Amino acid sequence: MVKSSTMIGPSTAERVRSACRHAETATLALPAVEPVEVVVHHLRQCGDVVLAVRDDVVIADGTSAVVELTDHAPLPLREPVRALVWLRGQVRTVPVEAQRALAVEVAKEFAHPMLLDIGHGLTLVRVRVASAVLANATGAELADEVELRAASIDPFADWEDSWLQHLADDHADIVAQLSRHLPARLRGGVVKPLAIDQYGITLRVEHVTGDHDLRLPFSAPACDIESLSMQVRILAGCPFRNGLRNR
Repeated sequence: MVKSSTMIGPSTAERVRSACRHAETATLALPAVEPVEVVVHHLRQCGDVVLAVRDDVVIADGTSAVVELTDHAPLPLREPVRALVWLRGQVRTVPVEAQRALAVEVAKEFAHPMLLDIGHGLTLVRVRVASAVLANATGAELADEVELRAASIDPFADWEDSWLQHLADDHADIVAQLSRHLPARLRGGVVKPLAIDQYGITLRVEHVTGDHDLRLPFSAPACDIESLSMQVRILAGCPFRNGLRNR
């Protein structure tokens, strides 16, 4: 069982949006049928989630549905799942003549290569989301459709995986410095960066007592890569915290 400290930072709806962007796997649950594999998923700002499924999947318009998405950590961990998201709503089928146009609209925000197969083995459906539940080490939280439409994805979401990998591979010294914030009972465990956003960084501690997550909030929200790097260095107590700035 993964235990965690209280999360500080993005709203539930914002974390739902970021988790949906990171999620590599998704399934569509419909009444009285086996779960449907989702090839492409994209949660739009308008509050619906567009799904690409196989052409042979038959879904009636207006059917109640739940989309389950799994967000995996980019680094190898004992427990690789960072979050689960459930999007509940109603299916809206997309007419054949509108499929390509919708695929183009999705590609403008999320250029997935499988969108090229729309009309050639894959078809698009929409789920109008009424509510979302996000579950992670802190528990489960609910966001409604109004909150989802108003929320924005974290500005660093598309770079988070590579940034965490870089931090783990090339800056073990900074990770070690961040580990000084751990409570005494967790010291001695294996520490890896689990997540980062504009408000803070989360560490995963793989300890003999179990897995624990520790959220380290920034002193101020980061607005770009430069300020994100500076905030991490402030947390690490780096004396050259402005060292990445252009001179």
